[in-house]
Amino acid sequence: MFKDQIRTHGLLAFAVGVCITVWTCFIVVEAQDAQIRGNFTRDTEKVATDTSARLRTYFDMLLSLKGMFAVTGEVDRQQFERFVQQLRLAERYPGFRAIQFVRAVPGADFEAFSADLRSEAGAFVVHPQLQRDEHFIIEFNEPMKGNENAFGLDLASIPAHLQSILSARDSGMIVATGRTMLVQDATRNPGFVARAPIYRQNMPIDTLEQRRAAFIGVVAIVFRVDDLMREVIEPSLLEHIAVRIVDTGDSATALPATPDNTLFDSGAPGVLTLTKRVAQGYIGVAQRHWLVQYSALAGSRYSRHLTPPLLVGAAGIWISALIAALLVASRRSRTLAGRLRATLVEQRASLAELEQQKAHVELAHGDLSSVLETLKQAQASLITSEKLASLGALVAGIAHELNTPIGNSLLTATALSDMVNEFEKKYADGGIKRSALEAHMADTRLACGIMASSLSRAADLITSFKQVSVDQTSDKRRPFELGEVVRDTLATFAAQLRRANCRIEVDVAPKLVLDSYPGGIGQVLSNLINNALLHAFQGEASPKIVISAREIEQGQVMLNFSDDGVGMTQKTLHQVFDPFFTTKMGQGGSGLGMNIVYNVVTGMLGGSIGIASTPGNGTSVTIMMPKHAPDQPLADVAGRLGRPELV
Repeated sequence: MFKDQIRTHGLLAFAVGVCITVWTCFIVVEAQDAQIRGNFTRDTEKVATDTSARLRTYFDMLLSLKGMFAVTGEVDRQQFERFVQQLRLAERYPGFRAIQFVRAVPGADFEAFSADLRSEAGAFVVHPQLQRDEHFIIEFNEPMKGNENAFGLDLASIPAHLQSILSARDSGMIVATGRTMLVQDATRNPGFVARAPIYRQNMPIDTLEQRRAAFIGVVAIVFRVDDLMREVIEPSLLEHIAVRIVDTGDSATALPATPDNTLFDSGAPGVLTLTKRVAQGYIGVAQRHWLVQYSALAGSRYSRHLTPPLLVGAAGIWISALIAALLVASRRSRTLAGRLRATLVEQRASLAELEQQKAHVELAHGDLSSVLETLKQAQASLITSEKLASLGALVAGIAHELNTPIGNSLLTATALSDMVNEFEKKYADGGIKRSALEAHMADTRLACGIMASSLSRAADLITSFKQVSVDQTSDKRRPFELGEVVRDTLATFAAQLRRANCRIEVDVAPKLVLDSYPGGIGQVLSNLINNALLHAFQGEASPKIVISAREIEQGQVMLNFSDDGVGMTQKTLHQVFDPFFTTKMGQGGSGLGMNIVYNVVTGMLGGSIGIASTPGNGTSVTIMMPKHAPDQPLADVAGRLGRPELV
């Protein structure tokens, strides 16, 4: 009967654990879906924003061309070509096909216009040949290579282009065509053309009649939409999302979202998409409206991953089974303990049994003491690893910084040796002139000057690195200038700071002399710089670190270290000095850097440390310490620096 009750309690505990596990799995799935939705929304907004920004750049270029016509009045072919080349759009913003000037030619002037262009451009032919009251002919076409078919094309023969030109003329604004096939594109991919009207100089254009009277043509930029969008959208994003763009017309004429009006579709035929991950939006493009549809691809980063909920479920079931087993074992152990106590009370347990139990307790105490000592050794080993990592960074900095001056000296010495050999040959031939001797002496002086300068630079670097290494390994207390310690420490990080494109501003009061531990201050600065490079500057193009120090009242020095990085949340800020706490576990963070900073400042240097940070506003670390550090035993100094005591 009693065994049945124990088994029932275990099954109930297991059932409760399974229910909690199922509920946790649902929470994990919901959190994953929320994150996926956020990523999908952010990516779609980025595509729309980047597309609009790129199109505005091209349309600003059209306005600059329009401004050139407005200032000069008339632009010839060479001026147009030079202006387009100076824009360097093909290098800065590739994705367009051609930039054109389309001239409005009345029917009465058509023959004279054609003859003038043939005399200027040679093979110029207007096509197709039409009889109209007004022609719109592509006169300038840059670049010409690959766009020869468009040169001389009469756009009056194409209704969609004719309507776009007339709309731009009458409105005075940039007007885009709908979906069209470019005559210069052999692949027949969809494209469109944006045009800005050009009017005669110094003529009024306030009314419709005035604009028509002053109209001389349009400047246009030609796009193949596939080239444009694949330049705007990152290739890695197209591996996860399908983008479809449909021209839905302008405010006057709405067009259906059909394949005939589709400008761009990155989705391959037969590719599966996620029905729950779709979105759409509109982009205004030069008086027209583009419908942009987004579909997440199956198996992409927008798909739900089953691994986390499965792991949670497996772990939950395992923990539930373990709890149930522990509950059963606990009930059984209590029962057995009760029976044992009753037996001991009844039989008056012997003294030998009591002594044996005492020995067991002492053995357990010894085991616990051994475990505690092992944990202390592990912590010391981790701190030593942190120091070795700093040593590795110091060695890398030395190697990188000394490479340039020593390499320059070696190159100059080699060149000087070659010059001496050549001079000896001339001397042996007996043809040395005074000018040759003077030139050789001048070259020799120059080479010696280069080697002396380079080796002097190397010597200065070695002196800085030597002082830093001596300070960080000796635990020696001595008087020193705080500014020199700061500069020497920064010298060891020169290579890492350059790779991170990090600017350094140092504002340390001159002649600020401390009687303290330069090794401890160097350790603190090294850990703070490492911490900033590892955690603070994610995505920063040109980060900055500011180090300042000044003496305040009562013999105290305030040292401030600040950066303009990503900052920290309140939760991270409250745990920043905890040992083994890091937000980069497995990515270079050990969780001991700021703990060592805290121990060195509050112990060896006899000061205090404070930190202020908010997300997006950088981090500021303020250290208050006395100019004369308190006296400490060697063992205490070594322990706070994270090194074992030397005996």
